[in-house]
Amino acid sequence: MTSEAKLNLPGQSLESSDAAVRRVLEKAKAQVGFIPNMYANMVNSPGVLDTYLDGYARFRSDSTFTLVEQEVVFLVISVSNGCGYCTAAHSMIADKMSKVPADVLAALRTRKPIADPWLAALAKFTQTMFDTRGRPSQADLNSFRAAGFSDRHALEIVLALAVKTLSNYSNHLFHTEVDGMFADYKLAPAA
Repeated sequence: MTSEAKLNLPGQSLESSDAAVRRVLEKAKAQVGFIPNMYANMVNSPGVLDTYLDGYARFRSDSTFTLVEQEVVFLVISVSNGCGYCTAAHSMIADKMSKVPADVLAALRTRKPIADPWLAALAKFTQTMFDTRGRPSQADLNSFRAAGFSDRHALEIVLALAVKTLSNYSNHLFHTEVDGMFADYKLAPAA
């Protein structure tokens, strides 16, 4: 899903950009090895991409979530936001890099129940944080804690929500084309 509105800003490249944009694109390339279409668009406002890169890197390196748990959080948010680009990208990462079990990945992509109780509790609380705009009930938080998660986990979901808001909303406004390396993970259009 994208927005009806579409920005008219061109994607940027290392070769065609000014010094401020180039600095952020070089940082992006150092982090992921190439300039994804999403980054080429987001960098039209260098602070948007720079903030995204920092938040994404901190969530990946500093959170107490495992790689599988990180993908659960990112996919719940991206699917809920209807961001086809991030859903495809995180599905590929989940499958090829983070080794998310196939049944869990399929459930996340289709918003179906997850059989694994730990990951189901994480997905449920992430969805609650998304749906309530960060205002879960005390019972929701207590259930998350009872499943074995900490208050720090709840706060780290806030970071993931912030990061995915930057990317998902930017992708909606740009109608970002999914990069070829993620293309096999695009969701089929709704009938």
